[in-house]
Amino acid sequence: MTDLSRSSASTGASPLFLREDEVRRGIELLYFGYTRLTNAIDKELVKQGLGRAHHRALYFIARQPDLTVGELLRLLAITKQSLGRVLKELNDRGLVVTKTGPVDRRQKLLRLTDEGVALEAELFTQLRERLSTAYVTAGQESVSGFWHVLEGLIPETDRQMVFDLRQDKK
Repeated sequence: MTDLSRSSASTGASPLFLREDEVRRGIELLYFGYTRLTNAIDKELVKQGLGRAHHRALYFIARQPDLTVGELLRLLAITKQSLGRVLKELNDRGLVVTKTGPVDRRQKLLRLTDEGVALEAELFTQLRERLSTAYVTAGQESVSGFWHVLEGLIPETDRQMVFDLRQDKK
């Protein structure tokens, strides 16, 4: 594997960073970076007979045990039908359990089983290793700038929901 330092891998943003070429470069880097990051877990997901939608559900349920189905639907920004299929498969495989809410019996609360916790932790470890390596290469200031760019992609109406994930709700 070739070791690319930040200076050799990236020339940095041009002062004309809003030009089409610069925006296209950002889109391409975001696309290829995300693809390579998620490729790190695809083999394990395939081995489990799961896909990336299943992983995203596992990830957010792990972050917020007793997350409601409605909250997960909003976080994932997918259709109710798609989420229903994903949750059924995760439930059938013994990775997620659903219980009724203590106040509103119509509310469905989601929690990972021990097997779900173990799988999500294994997948997270692989993602953490890849992302940590990239973070170290880029440096703290670049990581902060990257986060600011990603936060800027989130619609204003969804930002609070995303920022709430930072809170430890366990």
